[in-house]
Amino acid sequence: MARESLAKFSTMAKPYLAVIFLQFGFAGMAIIAKSALNKGMSHYTFAAYRNLIAAVVIAPFAIFFERKVRPKMTISIFLKIMVLALLEPVIDQNLYFAGMNYTTATFTTALCNVLPAIAFILAWILRLEKVEVRKLHSQAKILGTAVTLGGAMIMTLVRGPNIGLPWTKHTQHLQTATALHSQQDLVKGAAMIMAGCSCWAIFYILQAITLKSYPAGLSLTTLICTVGSLQASVVTLVAERKNPAVWALHWDTKLLAYIYCGVICSGIAYYLSGVIMKEKGPVFVTSFSPLSMIVVAIMGSFILGEQVDLGKVLGAGVIVVGLYMVIWGKKQDEVPGRESTDDQVALPSSTLVKSSNTLKGVAGDEAV
Repeated sequence: MARESLAKFSTMAKPYLAVIFLQFGFAGMAIIAKSALNKGMSHYTFAAYRNLIAAVVIAPFAIFFERKVRPKMTISIFLKIMVLALLEPVIDQNLYFAGMNYTTATFTTALCNVLPAIAFILAWILRLEKVEVRKLHSQAKILGTAVTLGGAMIMTLVRGPNIGLPWTKHTQHLQTATALHSQQDLVKGAAMIMAGCSCWAIFYILQAITLKSYPAGLSLTTLICTVGSLQASVVTLVAERKNPAVWALHWDTKLLAYIYCGVICSGIAYYLSGVIMKEKGPVFVTSFSPLSMIVVAIMGSFILGEQVDLGKVLGAGVIVVGLYMVIWGKKQDEVPGRESTDDQVALPSSTLVKSSNTLKGVAGDEAV
């Protein structure tokens, strides 16, 4: 009995442990990538190298483990892979890290909490999300989406005084004196991050759809990263045509960013997200994003000396409230409404027995 209970708990805990692992992985990405960007890394070559490394690492596992279950490639699946590669490995990653270049790792990660709300809006538009305006849980999803976007606006437009953390006081005067990021840069960076999150949300929805017709997750991840790396290379050749030095590789923070983000945040993250979405859906994958925000805020203040102002804290708090209103509404959607229907359709077994005996009695009387 104890062994069965332990096995059941382990099965239930796996999706939660996996999504927590993803959030810690994304938190590490924000810190490492921001450090590399501060040292001159091009976000164009970052997207190209990151996805190339992801494809090289995941491909052997896909070839070995899915050689017998990999579906045949069709034109429809190929076109979906092309779009998936364009959405996240190319557009989202370039916009996300370009926006981070204008802001901070903490700001970028906190603003990405709007991802579930954007996914909800897109799913509603595409009629993939069931919304009944008169129901409380649907109202919670709509209101939560509005609150989340409002929190993003607060983070972007409201500054407020800096919250002086003891270990960042030595950098406060330096950042105030240099003022690398103006309010205009902050708005520009926020717009890029929001646009990137929109592409990321579409990616999750399309990935969930593609996995239904192409259920080989490792192979799909390899193909997305391979095509994404090729597309990102073309974009880099155009955008950085006057600066070929950006392709150079050295033993530095940039190379660490390529390898870490490629293996953890592209290869493993794409595959794990697909596995989790099969069981819990796309919104569940993004519902733990505040954990990443907290980790980045702490690590960013220690490692990067990032200052946190009152506006960012208030905006992040509002985003979290709105996020969990959306999640609560989604959770109510998962409550099976089939029970009442089943009660109406399926009669109790005792009733069926009585009905059967009655019919037999009637049939016997008629025979007599």
